[in-house]
Amino acid sequence: MRNKTIFAGILVVFFLIASFYFDKNLVEGISFLRNGIVDNVFLFITFASSEIIICFVLTSLFLWRENKRRWIFPLWLTLGITAIINFTLKIIVQRERPFQLGIVSLISNLQEASYSIWNFSFPSFQSALVFCAIPILSEQFPRLKKFWLAFAVLVAFSRVYFGVHFVSDVIAGGILGYLIGMIIMKLEKKYNFGKKVYEKIFRK
Repeated sequence: MRNKTIFAGILVVFFLIASFYFDKNLVEGISFLRNGIVDNVFLFITFASSEIIICFVLTSLFLWRENKRRWIFPLWLTLGITAIINFTLKIIVQRERPFQLGIVSLISNLQEASYSIWNFSFPSFQSALVFCAIPILSEQFPRLKKFWLAFAVLVAFSRVYFGVHFVSDVIAGGILGYLIGMIIMKLEKKYNFGKKVYEKIFRK
């Protein structure tokens, strides 16, 4: 199991490094897949992957099962730390988005979206957000692991499809989010801080 994890990690890092070289070509190639039906599918995925909806859906999932509620605080901590580190890296790297560089056009439905000058491309926030939940979900809701992983991949792909991110952005975001989720999950299992917070607030 450990060897498989190491191999998977090396493979992901390899794809990340390679993607920097092929970023422009990949974005241009994926843009040729655009059509009205696919646009609507990925627009829905973009809406479903907003931080508010992700937080609401995941929180509701853990609230639904009383024995899982101790994981709500670690989940929120994971989402919060992921957001802070992600936006810090954006400001440090300051990479422009593909559509800002004129590599591809932005579809009309996204013209009014907020892509302000400080909200740079690297890494992808949405990718980091959906991937950071995978370790905790895999541990607590193993039956949902494949579904959420598929959703996370679609979210990441949609960012490249619409030209708001490069492939390297979404791979880096996914790696960043997953590692943060894994670290928080291991800390919770070792120190039970989420359980202590839950019991202090709700079981006085």
